[in-house]
Amino acid sequence: MNPIIRRKSTQREKIYHVIKSSTSHPTAQLVYDQIRKELPSASMGNVYRNIKILIEEGRIQSRNFGDGIEHYDAITDMHYHFICNKCGSISDFNMPIQKGIEEEAKKRTNNLINGHTIQFFGLCKKCKKKEVKAERQRKIDRNT
Repeated sequence: MNPIIRRKSTQREKIYHVIKSSTSHPTAQLVYDQIRKELPSASMGNVYRNIKILIEEGRIQSRNFGDGIEHYDAITDMHYHFICNKCGSISDFNMPIQKGIEEEAKKRTNNLINGHTIQFFGLCKKCKKKEVKAERQRKIDRNT
């Protein structure tokens, strides 16, 4: 089977750049809002079509973080994510991949396992800082 040869697209490269340069795992809407600044004629349909092509080419991945919205990630190697319970921010979590989990899952399920994902949840640094500040203020208010 011959691979599909697509001509290079300025719009597709700009979309890829927006996703690759983002640390927040943008949605199609965020990508659209960003590229419209440079390419006012871009349409949401064009963004979705180009994202689909980038996924097919293996340049980006679609990610589901449980918020009902598809997010896009230019890091296609296995890695983990941290999701803030308060503000919903999503960031990459750098730690060694837990390969032993896949072997254990194979043994327990008798399924063919070819990958896994782990998502960590909690408070991001910003929200943690706000929470600590708010807690201090509550203590001050109780003591006055």
